[in-house]
Amino acid sequence: MSELFLTAYNGSILGPIAKVLGWFMDKIYTLLSQLGIENIAVTIIVFTIFIYLCMFPLTYKQQKFACLQRKMQPEMKAIQDKYKGKKDQASMQKQQEETQALYDKYGVSMAGSCGYMIIQMPILFALYRVFYNVPAYISSVKNIFTDLVDGIMATDGFAKTMQSIFDETGIKTLSPTFTGKDTTVISDSIIDVLYKLPQSGWDALSSNFSGLDSVITSTHNALDKVNYLFILNISETPLSLIKSGWTSDTKNFAIIICAILVPVFAYLSQVANIKLTPTSTEGQSDQMAQQMKTMNLMMPLVSLFFCFSVPVGLGLYWIAGAVVRCIQQYFLNKHFEKIDLESIIEKNKEKAAAKAEKRGIRQAQIYEAARMSTKNNTLASKANLVNDNEDTLKKAEELRSSASDGSLASKANLVKQFNEMNNK
Repeated sequence: MSELFLTAYNGSILGPIAKVLGWFMDKIYTLLSQLGIENIAVTIIVFTIFIYLCMFPLTYKQQKFACLQRKMQPEMKAIQDKYKGKKDQASMQKQQEETQALYDKYGVSMAGSCGYMIIQMPILFALYRVFYNVPAYISSVKNIFTDLVDGIMATDGFAKTMQSIFDETGIKTLSPTFTGKDTTVISDSIIDVLYKLPQSGWDALSSNFSGLDSVITSTHNALDKVNYLFILNISETPLSLIKSGWTSDTKNFAIIICAILVPVFAYLSQVANIKLTPTSTEGQSDQMAQQMKTMNLMMPLVSLFFCFSVPVGLGLYWIAGAVVRCIQQYFLNKHFEKIDLESIIEKNKEKAAAKAEKRGIRQAQIYEAARMSTKNNTLASKANLVNDNEDTLKKAEELRSSASDGSLASKANLVKQFNEMNNK
């Protein structure tokens, strides 16, 4: 795992996406702060709604594609049955053309449902970086630690003390640096550790920096206010919270139960989302129907296990996203129930004809290019054959001319000359 520092993640792909998402989260947090709501969990919920509103055009397109695909499934099955078992090039080409014509008829694309996932997955992985290191992206959260960090760095021997606290707390996702000439790196490392500290770490901090008691208390209280969802630290994973709750001196069952509820809610919200998504097995083969059933079973389970091992904040985004999708799905279902299929086909007639004509012209060009290439190759072969024959005759003539006296070739030349003289 790459080291996580307060400086934002700088990966070539996810880095820029994480910075953009972090910028939006910072603005949402600032706006909510002005309304008296200083909580990252609430910020995540509002941010999730904002993301899904921005993605609604893609969601609508995806749902329209799914609706039309269900309508066209019997026709698709008829094409598949028509060419079943035919593996020759002509049949495969014809099946592809008829399949594309069917997609054109309904005005959908073979990759119609891919755009949503292509955009959704980078966002999800980038948010993983943001939620693991919130102070790097939300400046208001970073500012909470400023006074405490200044006090710690002004204390003699702070590097050894902070290293000891870090080692005792067992934070595995960080590799902090408490020594060196670059004070910015040291400051950022301290903030990284403070943001991840469990309660035992804050107790150790108070014991070792007794002169900073008031600053430590105020910082901890401010962090609790912004960084907790009820009693859960949103930067920690449910699995780590369950372990810490179980291994504490007085087993904290409240934390254990709440931590378990995060992936459970993620599972239930995904199940609800699947239930609201219309499906149809009409025209599908038994194998395809079984694959769809397996996918619908596995996806919620993936959410369940996924949310055990990622920060609670990302699990909250996952749950909030599923809830938003459920609401969107409900209203989209109502909308698509009233859809006039014939009007859609009618609107797509001209587009489908234009696409078919364009494909026909392109195919004709390919065939013509192939034919011309074959013709040119044939002519070139014939020309090469004539040249080869001429070269062979020329070489034979040279050999006859250079034949030595008394040789068989010399006698053949004399016969040739005698015949030429008699033919004149």
